[in-house]
Amino acid sequence: MPSGLEQLARTSSPQPLPDAVCLVRFLVGLPDPRDRRGRRFPLTALVAAAAAGVLAGARSLTAITEWIADAPRWVLLALGFSIDPFTRAITVPHPTTVMRLLGRLDGDAFDTAVSAFLQARAQARQAGTTRWRAVAVDGKQLRGSRAGGGKAVWLLAAMDHTGMVIAQRQIDTKSNETPAFIPLLDGLALKNTVVTADAAHTQHANGHWLREHGAHYIAVVKGNHPSLLTQLRKLPWHDISVDHKDRTRGRGRLEVRHLKTVAFRHLDYPGAHQALRVMRWRKDLTSKKITIERLYFVTSLPPGAATGEQLAGWIRGHWKIENQLHHVRDTAARPTPPSPEPARRRPKPDDLLPAPAHRGCTAGLA
Repeated sequence: MPSGLEQLARTSSPQPLPDAVCLVRFLVGLPDPRDRRGRRFPLTALVAAAAAGVLAGARSLTAITEWIADAPRWVLLALGFSIDPFTRAITVPHPTTVMRLLGRLDGDAFDTAVSAFLQARAQARQAGTTRWRAVAVDGKQLRGSRAGGGKAVWLLAAMDHTGMVIAQRQIDTKSNETPAFIPLLDGLALKNTVVTADAAHTQHANGHWLREHGAHYIAVVKGNHPSLLTQLRKLPWHDISVDHKDRTRGRGRLEVRHLKTVAFRHLDYPGAHQALRVMRWRKDLTSKKITIERLYFVTSLPPGAATGEQLAGWIRGHWKIENQLHHVRDTAARPTPPSPEPARRRPKPDDLLPAPAHRGCTAGLA
């Protein structure tokens, strides 16, 4: 049995399956010793299944293969095995396949991955009582603030994901909101805080500053960082299991979102420990049109510090600043239209004649 599995065997694990699923993130960089033409099962799924068997009590290669053969369908799905599109069944690897693979693994790389996993798990247990606070940073031009042909007022705000604005700064008319990111957050208590922002604030200086002040970040990566975006796109996402699924329906559309996370050491961003990919399917219920979007993120949060549900919630929660702050400002700044004047009645011909005298007056005069 490889030394990496022996290291897992010496570790107590009250939850073998969740630990094995978490281990998948650390196995992405593990070199595959198999020939490219003979890869029927994902490497991460096979190794994670063997690790789950060891964490569950298997202490030999035979016991590991028996545990995999007896694993329920939902366990195999969680470990990364795929469903046959024709039979809708999940094929279990032959015991010889598992034994041959484990014997050919790169021992040093596997030991490094297992050690990193155990260290992250220990840190996550120590920080299990940590309560994170999420803060969104975004800028907005105030509606109706342009006067006399001048430049409109632009504000950069930091809002807690619960809806409370904790900082605000006006942008210089000759600048933009990117240099105001650090001055905006300077002086705030940022311990156990996760900062979310748009791609304009995904800057190396901002990442360094946040980590130096004890804060973490979830930074979206787009075309303004082409090399980092290319690096994220080339990660083997098809071999990585889904951490969180979300399905919502409203405003005339149906959305399905999948979040995948992977631990990676050589991300070209300061303090980055994990790469994230959000894949979103959106269907318009009226036109039946379906759009697919892939979003990439990096975060300084170590593996295990936050669940997939928390990460997905923070990514979606960032846009609360649009709905609860920017939209409210636009609505409040919208000028009230003047009330329409009552329509004037067109005079009739009778209105131009003198009014007849009152009968009472005529009788008196007579």
